[in-house]
Amino acid sequence: MKKALITGITGQDGSYLAELLLDKGYEVHGVIRRASTFNTSRIDHLYRDPHVNGVKLHLHYGDLTDSVQMVKLLYQLQPEEIYNLGAQSHVRVSFDIPEYTGNVDGLGAQRILEAVREAGLVKKCRYYQASSSEMFGKVQEVPQVETTPFWPRSPYGCAKVYAHWLTVNYRESYHLHASNGILFNHESPRRGETFVTRKITRAATRIKLGLQDSLYLGNLDAQRDWGYAKEYVEMMWLMLQQDQPDDYVVATNETHSVKEFCEESFGLLGLDSAKYIRHDARYERPAEVDLLIGNPAKARRQLGWEPKVRFKELVRIMVEHDFELAKREAQIAKLPEPSRGPFA
Repeated sequence: MKKALITGITGQDGSYLAELLLDKGYEVHGVIRRASTFNTSRIDHLYRDPHVNGVKLHLHYGDLTDSVQMVKLLYQLQPEEIYNLGAQSHVRVSFDIPEYTGNVDGLGAQRILEAVREAGLVKKCRYYQASSSEMFGKVQEVPQVETTPFWPRSPYGCAKVYAHWLTVNYRESYHLHASNGILFNHESPRRGETFVTRKITRAATRIKLGLQDSLYLGNLDAQRDWGYAKEYVEMMWLMLQQDQPDDYVVATNETHSVKEFCEESFGLLGLDSAKYIRHDARYERPAEVDLLIGNPAKARRQLGWEPKVRFKELVRIMVEHDFELAKREAQIAKLPEPSRGPFA
């Protein structure tokens, strides 16, 4: 039984990857940050139900800013595979907390890579780094491929470039089996609700049921290459199964604007998005990334991978999921208020 460690296991990608590895018979360990409220909702169906995957999923408290804990954890677990998905992953927020973003997204990768060396795992384990299309930023060619020069336009993008090149450096310097997955935008019903795609599908379904009357967004003209997160984690696993480590673009080679995403989402519900969308400058980035589109030809050629879920189907999957959430929310809103206790 292989043993894998996932940072960021409670996030969108981490939860899908955990499912995939458990289905393949792995023993999966995840790093989670301690919080005053439960933050494991995306993996509760795996972690709490002993009838699903037994006890093959284990969670450990830790943080990418804590190098000592990371070293101790790797000594203890001796994993064959490490997937570094942990990050401050919101691009717009990275402008507000640039130091923290650099510490977690950039130096966090440094801490794990050094922990691999300290724990004596260089020859024993394989490492995956979650790189990002945001590293291309002010794009230098269209579409973007593995050799396209980086020009990041956010603290998030800059931190990811640092982590990306560190991974290459450890691969070349210490012969660590370390690969970068340059994933373009990938969405799902598990996407956080502050990210623009999920913000759109949640708002559209709530507006349809009268729970909300408008949606405030920033730049509607930004164009992105959107894929399905559940498919993209398959590529993470495939990279670590190769004899030689390498870097791969994971994308659909299609681009659509935020406005198109709105039109498709509202259209599925029989609504005209233009009637409900309002502009709010607070959601504009200080430096915008106008166009991202990736060519996954290398992944197709070397790994036999190609995305199956395309733009319209992805939007439909998200809208259908969020419409069910909105219906439950509407039902709750109709319930009478509970009687007030003596301390209300």
